[in-house]
Amino acid sequence: MNTWIRFVASIGLICLTMMLFLSSCGKDNDKEYEWEWDDDTDVSAKPRYIWIDAAANFPDFANNRENIVRDLTLAKDAGFTDIVVDVRPTTGDVLFATDVVAQVQWLGAWRSGTYQKFVRTATWDYLEAFIEAGHNLGLKVHAGINTFTGGNSNSLGNEGVLYRDPVKSEWATQLLTTNGIVSTLQQGSGQKFFNPVRDDVQNYLLDLIEDLAAYDGLDGIILDRGRFSDLNSDFSNYTKTRFEEFLGYKVLNFPGDVMAPGTRTGSLPSSLPVYFKPWLEFRAKTIYDFMAKARTRVKAVNPSISFGVYVGGWYSTYYENGVNWASPDYNTAATYSQWASPNYKNHGYAKLMDVILIGAYASPTRIYGTSEWTVQGFCSRAKDLIRKDALVVGGPDVGNGEWATASDAVVNNAIIQSVDAAINACDGYFLFDMIHLKNKNQWQYVKQGISKVVSAGGK
Repeated sequence: MNTWIRFVASIGLICLTMMLFLSSCGKDNDKEYEWEWDDDTDVSAKPRYIWIDAAANFPDFANNRENIVRDLTLAKDAGFTDIVVDVRPTTGDVLFATDVVAQVQWLGAWRSGTYQKFVRTATWDYLEAFIEAGHNLGLKVHAGINTFTGGNSNSLGNEGVLYRDPVKSEWATQLLTTNGIVSTLQQGSGQKFFNPVRDDVQNYLLDLIEDLAAYDGLDGIILDRGRFSDLNSDFSNYTKTRFEEFLGYKVLNFPGDVMAPGTRTGSLPSSLPVYFKPWLEFRAKTIYDFMAKARTRVKAVNPSISFGVYVGGWYSTYYENGVNWASPDYNTAATYSQWASPNYKNHGYAKLMDVILIGAYASPTRIYGTSEWTVQGFCSRAKDLIRKDALVVGGPDVGNGEWATASDAVVNNAIIQSVDAAINACDGYFLFDMIHLKNKNQWQYVKQGISKVVSAGGK
């Protein structure tokens, strides 16, 4: 941490400064805090991130380095400073060098109104190509990974280690349903999660992350889906045993004393099972402990690399995913007593992060405001919840939900406004996803939004 000691005439002010210095000693000493913006920080110094989803962009990038240079040039020209390139899609296979798991062979993506299979035949290093192109343009390059997913099932087939490896198929999360406890692999199409509680799952992923941290020139790592799949995950015997270890005694009526099948996030019953709050605390601790181990692995390989996560900004219901992304200094139970135990706050992992990307995924007609489900409100609330423990960078998904159905005029104007709403409410701007700007050729609108706030100095 960089500490600036100002010599002042007042003895009282000197004492105050020393008190603030001493109080900071409990923080993680390997973190750098140059990014703790003052209220009058020039907005041009704040980063602007764009996400590059692996599957959606695969038709353009899987086999064509020139397309990577072309589109990163567009991102740079629009005013972005950082890219997050997804190198571990939900299939769990990878687009970077490692011996832990197989390389991506194909991904499904929408083109010309149909969902198609796109095969990778190139042998050059996918992540390395983005690092080279990005750095040549002056962009910082972060690798994004889907953390606790290990498979995907869709109309084109089943992909991932959960389907290929009979041993690892036992790692699949077990879901509490109205038909009993079943494996996610038996639940139709979509992304398939590991059970985050398992030590073998965590060690497998930590080995992957360690290989990623060794990439020459990589500026950062962003963990996406670093969570449980949903509120109904995980109810395996393995997790039951670990929960009992957490409590210090047996749970005789499992899962009945933990959660009823069909319990819905955001509409919890007034009377909850006796272990519901401890269960949420246990899940949050599981993710906290994993993130602590992941940070340690990353920093051991490269102390200067940025370590962070992507999370959804809807903190009031994010308990469904077993994640407390707030600062441990934020007392969750004081506001959310219905579901948060007094110790829930102890598993807030913000202090472990250098950056937290906030999905401020409100509709294009809800850009400004102070509440959740506005772009500005998501960002300002996240800033308060994280308490300067990490860089807070938020912004919209400009291609899904109402963004996909609203008129072009509404969406284009919303993109412009979203930059102002997000970047002035927190420490930077984040946009998901590059494919949306490409599909509708909307680069000019994000460029207009960034230019506007930069020229105004963020005021």
